[in-house]
Amino acid sequence: QVQLVESGGGSVQAGGTLRLSCVASGNTLRPRYCMGWFRQTEGQGREVVAYIYTSGGGTFHADSVAGRFTISQDTDKNTVYLQMNNLKPEDSAMYYCAAGASMEWVRGRDNGMDSWGKGTLVTVSS
Repeated sequence: QVQLVESGGGSVQAGGTLRLSCVASGNTLRPRYCMGWFRQTEGQGREVVAYIYTSGGGTFHADSVAGRFTISQDTDKNTVYLQMNNLKPEDSAMYYCAAGASMEWVRGRDNGMDSWGKGTLVTVSS
């Protein structure tokens, strides 16, 4: 099973930037397979933020972050990044790296993911 380790969370002021990293151990370079990020605030379910097709490089970004966040990957390092610019207080959440079949990502099914990281906290103050 793939293991995922996130880093890069922290506290910033509105308008600031952060870059999250997720290192995968194990084979994630498969067809129809994605890695990406969910986020969750207290009392809410997990929502898809962005994901990337590991063997093709295609990406998806949620409307709420499009134009501000960018997901990318370094396949040599088995690492996925989430560059977060122009952060807003509503971006404050626990961010989780996940990996799973692309169809599960397209459907936004967090319970369909194969692997999860432990999460990294992002706090944006106004």
